[in-house]
Amino acid sequence: MTQLILLLQQTNIEEKLKNSPDNGYQFGVLIGSFLPFFLLVVVAYWMYYRAKKADRNK
Repeated sequence: MTQLILLLQQTNIEEKLKNSPDNGYQFGVLIGSFLPFFLLVVVAYWMYYRAKKADRNK
């Protein structure tokens, strides 16, 4: 089931950029593809910071 969902979510960014109507669309596609990764990094850092802070308080 998970593999099916991952297959459906997979997008071809290169094809979207090639068929884009203008540069604004290209910029939006790039932001949309990197934003989830960036948010994941921010959440991971926040969790690390909170765990480190909690460890000092013991």
